[in-house]
Order: sequence, then C-alpha cells, then structure tokens
Amino acid sequence: MYIAGEEEIEAIAKVIRSGKLFRYRDDSECERFEKRYAKHLGVSEFALGVSGTYGIAAGLVGLGIGPGDEVLVPAHTYMATATAVLAVGAIPVIVDIDETITISPDAIRDAIGPHTKAIIPVHMWGAACNMDAIMDIAEEHGLLVLEDVCQGIGGSYEGRKLGSIGHAGAFSFNFFKNMSGGEGGGIATSDPKVAERARCYIDPCHFYWQGRSDDTKPFAGVGARASELLGAMLNVQLDRLDGMIRSMRAEKKRILAGTKHLDNLGLRASPMNSADHDCATQVMYTLPSEAAAQAFVKATPAVIAGKTGRHTFTQWDQVLMHEGAHHPALNPYKLPQNKGLRTTYTEGMCKDSLEILNRTVMVATSPLHTDEEIEDTIHNIDQAARVALEDLSLDQVDLRKTAPVDLQKFDSAG
Repeated sequence: MYIAGEEEIEAIAKVIRSGKLFRYRDDSECERFEKRYAKHLGVSEFALGVSGTYGIAAGLVGLGIGPGDEVLVPAHTYMATATAVLAVGAIPVIVDIDETITISPDAIRDAIGPHTKAIIPVHMWGAACNMDAIMDIAEEHGLLVLEDVCQGIGGSYEGRKLGSIGHAGAFSFNFFKNMSGGEGGGIATSDPKVAERARCYIDPCHFYWQGRSDDTKPFAGVGARASELLGAMLNVQLDRLDGMIRSMRAEKKRILAGTKHLDNLGLRASPMNSADHDCATQVMYTLPSEAAAQAFVKATPAVIAGKTGRHTFTQWDQVLMHEGAHHPALNPYKLPQNKGLRTTYTEGMCKDSLEILNRTVMVATSPLHTDEEIEDTIHNIDQAARVALEDLSLDQVDLRKTAPVDLQKFDSAG
C-alpha cells in the first residue's frame, strides 16, 4: 500500500455508522466497487473476494479447470499461483521465464502437452507479460488464459488493462499491492458463465441473495465473501490508482534515462513487454553475473529477483513436496484423474530461469518519492554499478542515504 488516510477512514467509518456491514444490501459498497472496477478494466464482470489466491482459484473454477487438467505457471511468481491450481484439483506445470521476469512464450510452446488446459501468465512485479504472443499460442492450441494480475494492478499491455486480455483475470488487494484493502482479491471476465461460477465459488450462498439462475447449477464451496469494509476502502483506493501509476511511470522513465550511460559498464535495463504501459513499480536491471548482482544490492537499496523467497519455485514447499491438500484423499498429486499428468519436479529444472533471476536487480519506485529522492536513487544506482562492475569498494564511492528496502514485501527471508 502506498497511500491510505482520512478518506479511507471516513469511508470505513461511514459503513460502521450505518450498521450495515453485510454486502448484500441496497447501495452496497462491494457492488459499487465491482461495477466501477469492471468499467475501469474494460470487462463486463468483476467479483470481489477475500484474497488474490482465492481470486485465482475462483478464476480457474469459473473456467472449468479441475482434476485431469495441467495448468502452465511461471517459475517466478508468488507460490499462490501454483497452490491455487492445486486447490481446484489440477496440476501446475512449471515453465521458464525470460529476461522480462515473466513467462516465456517460447517455453510455453515447449511445455504444452496433451493434458494442458490453461496458462496463467503472471504480470510479475508490475511488469506485463507478452500477451499478444500468449493469446496467439492459446488460440492455436485451444487453451484458456487466466491472467494473474495480483502484482500488476493499474498496469496495461499496449493500452489494454491487465486482466482484461485473457479469458479471465485474477487480482489481489493485499497490503503490499498497488491498490489495497489490507487483504482482498477478485476475478474479472467478460464471460457471464465464468463470472457466475466464480461467484458461486466465492460465495456458495450467492444464489440465495442474488436470485437463482438456470444458466449455472450451484455447487458446494467454503466461501470467501467480502465485507462492506473492504468495498468501502477499495472505492477510495480506486480513485487514486491512475494518478499513482502515472507517477511511478514518470519516475521509472526518469531513472532509466539517468542511468542509460551505465550500459557501457554492463548495467542493462531489463527488456520489458509494453514498457510504456506496465505498472512501473520496479526499475529492473540485468547484470552480467550473479556476483555482480550481489555486489550491486550491497551498495544501494535494491533486491535480487531470485532472492525473493516464495516468489521463486525453488521455495514452493507444498508443491515440491506434493502436499497438495489437507487430506490425502483430496491431494491432486494422488487423484486417479491426474494419473499420467506431469507431476514430477526434477532437481535442476528451470536453470535458465534461476540464472536470469539471480542476476536481475530491482529498484522500487513510489508515488511518494520526491524529486530529490529520485535524484538520489539515480546517483546511487550509478555508484552501485561501479562497485558491481568496476570492482570499486564501498569506501571508494559516494552513496547518499535513501530509504531501505521493505524486505517483508519481497519475502527475502522466506
């Protein structure tokens, strides 16, 4: 979360004063947000829930994914992308990324098998996936696409909002996201049948409150219904979103322009898909080696993409250990429907992804950064590059004091 203040406090207080915290009512804050956010994204439907993980699972349920299906997921994403696949009884197949830190279209092509049903491209760290290539592959092979926009809220791909390009898009409103209610999530789609199934997964009692439909048969589920407190806060946050993204895009362009001269040293801006349209929450650089990346982050506040805990597949314990459910009879890895699917994760897999991640560094932007702070960041990147690539010691460079990295956000200890 970047900004929250009196407007959010007043919006939540208004709901509490009304005594109406349940979402199914006239003038519902949740329903108002759903309609506004769907319009913002350019889709016809948005269903609000309690988390991004649940949003991904609801999207998979909406698309009809389940036992017997493989779903392609990138090697670099928060583990919830893969565990959500397991939650619906399907099997995640881990696929290489490229230097954009997003799923590689070439790797997708290589990974498609006879049981592959869907792809989850993740707009990681706010960077857009190559959606044109991914949608072309999906159409060619008859696959479904669920965009994971949990870290890409507010971003676009060539002018189209992230989450509106695939068959559905999942979102997170966790504390660390661009738009936040502390927690929260949801699913976007323009297919009413997908939306109705997703809503039933989010709230199995949805039909009782909203009216029954002959189009979708209700099914049992645990439920993850949002409260009016979440809806109220998100309505305020949505008003700020576009302005914050514009500020971060401007900062990113300024930092890239101010550090372009470092190309000659070997500090190269990471390639981006639709660079003018993504969230710009991180400025990413690709260094020649892992050792250079480690030296860089010792000199200035930055993180190595490969050292962000459960954002990289090597830290997905439940997946790698095949603990896919709380009870053995429900474990997707042991279901008879999944016999013959690719359930083995081999030692040494996705080496290309790990090599890229361990030499990619990220410098965070913020809509709250001042001109002086941005100039200090540019200066420190210059100095850190000289430490990493010219073998200067920290004592030999002039580093300015800047805010430390929020390690909890990057799960670096995970």
